[in-house]
Amino acid sequence: MIHKVNIADIFPKYLFWDMDYSELDIVKDKAIIIPRALYATTSETFESDIKLLESLYSTSDIIKYLKQTTENISNNVCLKVAERYNIESFKRFAL
Repeated sequence: MIHKVNIADIFPKYLFWDMDYSELDIVKDKAIIIPRALYATTSETFESDIKLLESLYSTSDIIKYLKQTTENISNNVCLKVAERYNIESFKRFAL
């Protein structure tokens, strides 16, 4: 796997507004990249966003880092991911 990729060539720069995205490593920084890639997804873009993540990361990594993140990922995104991978539903926030 290629480690040095400019993440802004793959995902929108604004997702990494608070850091130097050119320094992100797709392996070492997957705990940052995976949740941020899904942060701004919508019902219309979920399919393409998740496929892009799947081209870079394993299903288990996507699930793991989405469950562990402190990013403000919507419950709808979590439910879509659970449905896609046929796992038990999970939510980031209790309502």
